[in-house]
Amino acid sequence: MPHAVSRLRDQRLARSEKPFLARGAHLVRCPRCRVGIEYCMCAWQPKVTAQSAVCLLMYDTEPLKPTNTGWLIADVVPDTFAFSWSRTEVDENILALLADPQWQPFVVFPEEYVPVERVVRDVPQAQLHAAGKRPLFVVLDGTWTEARKMFRKSAYLAHLPVLSLQPDDISRYRLRRSTREEHLCTAEVTALCLHLAADVSAAHALEQWFARFSRHYLAGRKPPSIAEQRALHEGGAW
Repeated sequence: MPHAVSRLRDQRLARSEKPFLARGAHLVRCPRCRVGIEYCMCAWQPKVTAQSAVCLLMYDTEPLKPTNTGWLIADVVPDTFAFSWSRTEVDENILALLADPQWQPFVVFPEEYVPVERVVRDVPQAQLHAAGKRPLFVVLDGTWTEARKMFRKSAYLAHLPVLSLQPDDISRYRLRRSTREEHLCTAEVTALCLHLAADVSAAHALEQWFARFSRHYLAGRKPPSIAEQRALHEGGAW
């Protein structure tokens, strides 16, 4: 069954009045993993469980981009929800999800943009367990400019706690350029959230899946050496 991001992509394509042409549109891609068919990585897709859930709010054409890493999150985290963001219309399903008593939503965003009383820096696991709740990480998926716009213009997020991450590593994302080098991509951010929620197996699986995606995707841009090709097809790194 297609996951949430895949379904959102299909819905966005159905609304398009003209074809979406991403960079590398000439490349024949695997429809499941989105990398060049010669470097398909479907055979290595992880299967893990997770206590946490992820809600992706995706900016306009983000689900259509082959480089989108929200797709990887949906590959790994079973309870992944994905919605197209709109400034003028609010999907009732988003409101229902955020109000569902089984979840404790956290908006993942830098603390300097919110009052200090909204900021949390960890996931209170014992407290959530006692309340019978599971963490739901609301991740804004778009460029940094788009993410800020989504955060400012989404009144239904204004009452939720904001989880501010303190990443130690510079982003390894090389598929698209960010305006700020210290920014992590969506998959990297989500992996950090999973670590904070003690979903260690899912966090590691997502990190490894992201690393594999980066290698296989880049192989479609620049042909790898014979040794690198062998490593890709055998499931190794280079």
